[in-house]
Amino acid sequence: MKLAVYQFEPLFGDIEANVQKIEHAVNSVEFDLLILPELCTTGYQFNSHEEVAGLSETIPGGLASKRLETLAARKNGFIAAGIAEKSEKGFYNSAILVGPEGYIGKYRKIHLFDEEKLFFLPGNLGFPVFDIEQARIGLMICFDWIFPEAARTLALKGADILCQPANLVLSYCQQAMVTRAVENRTFIVTANRIGTEARGGKPPLNFTGMSQIISPKGEKVLGFSETEEKIKIVDINPEDAHDKWITPRNQLFKDRRGEFYEL
Repeated sequence: MKLAVYQFEPLFGDIEANVQKIEHAVNSVEFDLLILPELCTTGYQFNSHEEVAGLSETIPGGLASKRLETLAARKNGFIAAGIAEKSEKGFYNSAILVGPEGYIGKYRKIHLFDEEKLFFLPGNLGFPVFDIEQARIGLMICFDWIFPEAARTLALKGADILCQPANLVLSYCQQAMVTRAVENRTFIVTANRIGTEARGGKPPLNFTGMSQIISPKGEKVLGFSETEEKIKIVDINPEDAHDKWITPRNQLFKDRRGEFYEL
């Protein structure tokens, strides 16, 4: 299975330019599953609810959603991407999954980070897992990483690959995801952005790049620097995530003692 990540710097507020950038980047490559960063069509540092309202879209049916559907159909692959979602109740920091046949599903970020709480509602769809034929994939977004329950829930639901669109500004997520992969025996794909945003007199946000794909054994099978803007692809075998045996006597999930875990 060809697993792809596109690490880049979105232009704040210009959905058309950002979508065109994605389309151009994947034009000459082939992939089975492509993961894009969080809020990759809008940029991240919002200053007002009016900005969020003007840049959010319905999922499915919005501008970026439709273009990503068209791109997935043209490339005969699946795409997971972070998009600002508009709903009747408000706005969500969401991730969309599309494939060759169109829209598949979405995830609304459950654990909001810092100023996201000023503009977005906390997610209400749980942690979904989707079957894309070659693998079962789970969606999570950025700050979800710091809550081990997020990755564990997706793994217990049968996800082989955890897809994490991200706009990381803290320095230790990438290292922590090695542990998340090992403790769940899944692939984890972190698609982070690069660059800096400093809007409305706020302190600058410096995004850390270093997107990566970690194997079920904690190996980095694909990595980026802090600054490179590029699409990279690696071949993986999703079935590697089916093996939950640590020793001949220890199976990761069968050995769980849920009755003793404090909530």
